[in-house]
Amino acid sequence: MRAAVFRSGSHSPGRWLSLEEIDRPVVEPGHLLLKVLACGVCRTDLHIVEGDLPALQPRIVPGHQIVGEVVEGATAELPAGSRVGVSWIGGVDGDCWYCRRQMENLCDRPVFTGYSVNGGYAEYVSVRADFAYPLPAEAKPSSVAPLLCAGIIGFRSLRVAQVERGERVGLYGFGSSASLAIRVLQSWDCEVYVVTRGESHRKAAQAQGAAWVGDEDARPPVELDRAVTFAPSGKVVISALSALRKGGVAAINAIHLDQMPAFDYDKLLWGERQLRSVANMTRQDARDFLALALALNIEQTITEFPLAEANRALAAVKHETADGSAVIVL
Repeated sequence: MRAAVFRSGSHSPGRWLSLEEIDRPVVEPGHLLLKVLACGVCRTDLHIVEGDLPALQPRIVPGHQIVGEVVEGATAELPAGSRVGVSWIGGVDGDCWYCRRQMENLCDRPVFTGYSVNGGYAEYVSVRADFAYPLPAEAKPSSVAPLLCAGIIGFRSLRVAQVERGERVGLYGFGSSASLAIRVLQSWDCEVYVVTRGESHRKAAQAQGAAWVGDEDARPPVELDRAVTFAPSGKVVISALSALRKGGVAAINAIHLDQMPAFDYDKLLWGERQLRSVANMTRQDARDFLALALALNIEQTITEFPLAEANRALAAVKHETADGSAVIVL
């Protein structure tokens, strides 16, 4: 099969992946072989190929927002020919302290799709059947793909921030994840305040009905009940924290963050404000968000790329030049 492959230590800027012919996966018990229809391109993929995250394998096929068709290993719930989605968490051990307490997102021995095992920048992928989610056959694969990480992790971020109906919520950064989260917040009657760099992102937030939009140095005109940061920047986290009311919560939606600046405890954190990180997602998060997204008919603006242009898709994410989410379509 064809695959876009990342080899640790052998890439150059802008040419992280090589298009190669590799063996099609052999399906193990409890796994599915999927024919990949589409795979969303995530900033985490960029962190992997640029070395912000340490390499777990000398050679890996990235991609963890996968929409595929079941080819082998079919189950009663996921029959041959059915359409399924796969996300970042591709497996857990099921018996560590965290898994036994319904916190599988913090599992001690997780499997990461497209990072510890091969992902969806390929014509076929093998995935654990119990970490594949049924999707409606009529859904457009490239439209659904961004929901499978950007959507799910954004939804979990709102849960970690403890958002309640009708609250004032700040979104810091307005890429793929935030532009899906705003739809959820609007369905909960929340006022959404967006702080983001880039005129195109500010225009997108305005078009999607944000109550207020400002650039990266702006401060919302009201105190926020909750905030979620989507940029991998410690400076942005401090900006979000400074906008919270007493008792408010800021959630950091980032797997990698640059240096956190020093800040004044008395002015920013005191008053029972909370700063929380968002780590991965659970299968229940995925099921709950996908059900809500389909009920609300949430769709994301997308820019499609063929597999041979996977490097260009990653560059579009890096430089924020894609219109909406970047998606590799096979």
